[in-house]
Amino acid sequence: MSARAEQPVFYYDLADPACYLAAERIATAPAVLPEWEPVLARSLGIVPAAVDRPAVEAQAASLGIQPVRWPARLPSDSETAMLAATFAKRGGRAVAFSLAAFRQAFAAGRDLGDLDTVLLAGAACEIHPTAMLKGIQLRGVRAALEQACARARSVGVGALPAVALGADLVQGAGVIERAASALGLGV
Repeated sequence: MSARAEQPVFYYDLADPACYLAAERIATAPAVLPEWEPVLARSLGIVPAAVDRPAVEAQAASLGIQPVRWPARLPSDSETAMLAATFAKRGGRAVAFSLAAFRQAFAAGRDLGDLDTVLLAGAACEIHPTAMLKGIQLRGVRAALEQACARARSVGVGALPAVALGADLVQGAGVIERAASALGLGV
C-alpha cells in the first residue's frame, strides 16, 4: 500500500433509508470525504429488506435531522434517481444532489420514482430541469451507472450502505459505526 491512503468510497442507493442515514452522518462531519458512488441496489442483486421504521426514525432523531416522513411507496423504483445522481456526479454535484434527493424522499415523503421529485432535487443543487432530463437519458450516464455497479460488485458489495476503505469493505447495518475511525467521524 502506498504512503498515501486511498480515498474511501461510499456506495448507496437513494431508495434505501439506511443509506439516507449513513449519507447524513457522512455529510455532517467529513474529516475524510469519501467518494460518493451511486449504485442501483437491484443491479447488485440486493433485495430490499423490511424497513424497521421506528428504528430509522429514532436514528434520524439521534442525528438531529428532520423527522422522517415516509414516501407512500417504499422502496421506490430508484433507477431514474440513480441515473440523475450519476449525472450529477459527472458535474461534481453527487453529494449535493444525493442529499437533496434523500431529503425529498425521507424528510418530505416524496417518491423517488416520480420524475418531478428527481427534478426538484436537481433544482435544489442548481441543476436545471432541462439539463437533468437530457442527462438521465444519455447513454454515457447509463454506462457510468453500470460501471459503478460493476466496481461495487468487484469489491464485494452485497449490502447497502457500504464503504470501501482500501481493501476493506464495511457494509450493511451499522456501517457508519464500523467505518467511523477510517472516515474520521466521532460516533
